[in-house]
Amino acid sequence: MAHEIDVQWMGKMQFNALVNGHTIVMDGPEKVGGEDNGPIPKPFVLTALAGCTGMDIAAILRRGDKKVDDFDMKVIGEISKRVPIEYIAIHVIYEFKGTAENKEAALNAVTDSQEKYCGVSSMLKKALPVTWEVKYNGELIFNNKKEEAAALN
Repeated sequence: MAHEIDVQWMGKMQFNALVNGHTIVMDGPEKVGGEDNGPIPKPFVLTALAGCTGMDIAAILRRGDKKVDDFDMKVIGEISKRVPIEYIAIHVIYEFKGTAENKEAALNAVTDSQEKYCGVSSMLKKALPVTWEVKYNGELIFNNKKEEAAALN
């Protein structure tokens, strides 16, 4: 089994990717010869990570019959200063809102996603540090960013 996408050059800096029947437009900003008709490609790595772990968490909470009122993520990719420009670290911020009784379930779902299920995170962790923090109703309940930095030094 394999995943396969088709990509077509649309001229200048624009490429359209056909992914499972959906068209994804990638383009460069005008300053590099594009027309800014879509995002540049690199952030799609962060998007893939967010989608993978987010879907894990939604499924885990649903299976456990746990509900949250709101669930958002921010994914930050730290970029290298030299060519090739690449991500050198990624940090995911998970933000939940809900009743106090589901706080632990949300944290456990994030942990299970990051440590067991998310294939995108697993692949990325082979190349760079992927850290995360969890906020529940605005309260920081987990952050392994400092632990990861200490382990690297």
